[in-house]
Amino acid sequence: MIVDCAIYRDGRRAGGADDLSEALARCRAGGHAFVWIGLYEPTEKEFDLVTEEFGLHPLAVEDALKAHQRPKLEVYEDSLFVVLKPVSYEPRSDTVTSGEVMVFVGDSFVVTVRHGEESPLAGVRQRLESDPETLRHGPTAVLHSIADATVDHYLDVSTELGTDLEELEAEVFSPHLGGSRNTASRIYAFKRQVQEFRRATVPLAVPLARLSGSGLRTADVPFVDDEAQPFFRDVNDHLLRVNESVEALDRLVSDILSAHLAQMSVRQNDDMRKISAWAAMAAVPTMIAGIYGMNFDHIPELHWRWGYPAVIVLMAALEILLFRLFKRRGWL
Repeated sequence: MIVDCAIYRDGRRAGGADDLSEALARCRAGGHAFVWIGLYEPTEKEFDLVTEEFGLHPLAVEDALKAHQRPKLEVYEDSLFVVLKPVSYEPRSDTVTSGEVMVFVGDSFVVTVRHGEESPLAGVRQRLESDPETLRHGPTAVLHSIADATVDHYLDVSTELGTDLEELEAEVFSPHLGGSRNTASRIYAFKRQVQEFRRATVPLAVPLARLSGSGLRTADVPFVDDEAQPFFRDVNDHLLRVNESVEALDRLVSDILSAHLAQMSVRQNDDMRKISAWAAMAAVPTMIAGIYGMNFDHIPELHWRWGYPAVIVLMAALEILLFRLFKRRGWL
């Protein structure tokens, strides 16, 4: 459906429009202006008019309708097509949720297509409408603001993930909680969330590098003002920080999982030593009792008056000796 459709002239909103045809007609009649159309999970029929009026490439239209794309930048004859993946993090459930925002940018239009609930578009539009100086730069300012809002939220999510990972690390190395049965599953689930976050941030590095003009000719990315490249470089720097943080989180989660498995292995070895020690202590009286339980007439001390007490004392002495020996070696 159409979320918002407005024309902006000289950095100010010139008014909305009831339908796309009206917005496009007013934009063309107004001279130096651009139209910003926001759609939420549009159908193919709803998107047909936009495609026809702006000459959007069929492959980009297909991606915008079907979603499930990785962050990327495609350059077509009449427009740019940029895919971003906003994310949010729910600390209570340790869940990273991602959406998708597709942005078509041309000389005098911006078309944003949102899939999923996670989106910075409403806040971006409000901020830009309250800042005419920035909005006066046209579609480039809109694209930069969307990318900047998305990456800034990445920083917040990265910080929240780092805080929760510290808590998980403390739990793993706690002598009372580290051996809980669901710790390994929690670590693995957390690693899955980090990977989900990584799928949104890492592929975005190449599109932002192109938009910032890093080592590339300006002509490589049309419809982007040269003056905007430093601002895109700033967004790219923030993304690099996020990606470094994501890599560190991923490595640390793997290390924590390895440490937890090593702890479990050590605990199992300790348990096996204890079990073996108790089994050895139980084997000594069992062996002695087994010998004197055999049905032979000529067993030493069989008819001795103090034979029974002597055997009991011998077993007790051996048990005490073995207990002290195993205790000294740390087996018990």
